[in-house]
Amino acid sequence: MSHDSNKWNQILNLDDFFTRIYNYHQNNGFWCMFINDMLQLVQFAFVVFFVVFLSCCIDYDKLGLSDPSISDAIDWSGLSRIHGFVALLAIIAIFYWSWKCFKFIWNTTKYSEIKLFYKDVLKINEDDISNLDWLEVQSKLIESQKEVQLCLHKENLTELDISNRIMRTVNYKVAMINKNVLPYSFQFPLLGQRVFLSKVLMANLEFIIFTGPWAPFKNSWKLDERYKKRELREVLAERLSKYITYLAFFNFLLMPFIFIWQFIFHLVHYAEIVKREPGFLGVRMWSLYSRHFLRHYNELNHEFDARLKRAYIPANKYLNLFTSPMLVIIAKNIGFFAGAILLVLVTLTLINEELLFADNIPLAITVLGITVSVCRALIPDVNQVFCPEALMKEVLQHTHYQPDSWHNAAHLPHVRQQFSQMFFFKGVYLAEELISPLLTPSSSTSMYDTEHSTS
Repeated sequence: MSHDSNKWNQILNLDDFFTRIYNYHQNNGFWCMFINDMLQLVQFAFVVFFVVFLSCCIDYDKLGLSDPSISDAIDWSGLSRIHGFVALLAIIAIFYWSWKCFKFIWNTTKYSEIKLFYKDVLKINEDDISNLDWLEVQSKLIESQKEVQLCLHKENLTELDISNRIMRTVNYKVAMINKNVLPYSFQFPLLGQRVFLSKVLMANLEFIIFTGPWAPFKNSWKLDERYKKRELREVLAERLSKYITYLAFFNFLLMPFIFIWQFIFHLVHYAEIVKREPGFLGVRMWSLYSRHFLRHYNELNHEFDARLKRAYIPANKYLNLFTSPMLVIIAKNIGFFAGAILLVLVTLTLINEELLFADNIPLAITVLGITVSVCRALIPDVNQVFCPEALMKEVLQHTHYQPDSWHNAAHLPHVRQQFSQMFFFKGVYLAEELISPLLTPSSSTSMYDTEHSTS
């Protein structure tokens, strides 16, 4: 056996190693991952600098003049006079960006190791990665066990061994959500109890359970032996409860900063898309909750994504069947009036281009365009046939989920309401992500009650 092969013998953390091999393939190799991570750092720095620039370096009084000049309104000396909330926000952002830089350097070293493994052990060149599917890479990985002995405890590896390692942490989360161990619902005013599982909340739950210093799981996958002893259960529950309370309080302190960042990030990311495609907010997507609840154990990301993509069209058709007749009537009439006014304004701007720079004309065209698009989205297709049972069966073929209460009841409101919480509008997704910093502290502390009830 060569010296190069010896260094791959007996990998200490096979979960992390196999996961990096899988992610390396799914993300198309070293350079794609490196450039993506680097541009994420640049994007974060740009947004922070842009916010500080808009807050401190623009004289908005000069922009309000009759003949405004952007160059005259810019005052770079404002950067030296940053104070108060903006300064605190910038300091927190710098610390976070520094941590992201350290993580970027660490990940780059790991990418280099995996690149070397692909080349030396799997005999896969960088240019060939995007042309191979995962099954081919996996078969080469299984064969490599015979030469380099990646796993010390088994002579031969199987597909199940590799999937178990890659999906171990995800399997835990899937089980916890299916067994109602993790809090994923919230009592909203007027709306009642609704499923609520945002990225911010999930990141907190993962930190509490898997990655935090007092987490029950060590190295994100191995349960601490003390948690298996019944006599220590109460003590450990109290210890974990204090940890959750501290984290909730920390979330509460950072709430305004996280909320502002969420708002700015989503505004920068989606504002142009919404302006160009107003119907974007009315497009449906699978929720983060459904992406855990509908997942099978050991189902890899690309397999699960393909299954949900196949279910997308029938799921969208199913929910589009249900419309309010009164809402359709109102939408048709509002769309008619807004469309008529929009037509006149657009015609006038074609006749006289100077109107494009007149007060409120561009804003009026934008608002009317969004209004017409929203009204059009609320009006159902006149050619669609009302067949909820057939569509639900088609959805079931891909999601593999149908509780007993849904059987022969696809036309009933409770089925539609429950399914819509798994397959909701992107506008709802954005609203949840925006308010998640406000709700995460209370949602995190609800783990305290769940934990005590199960201890």
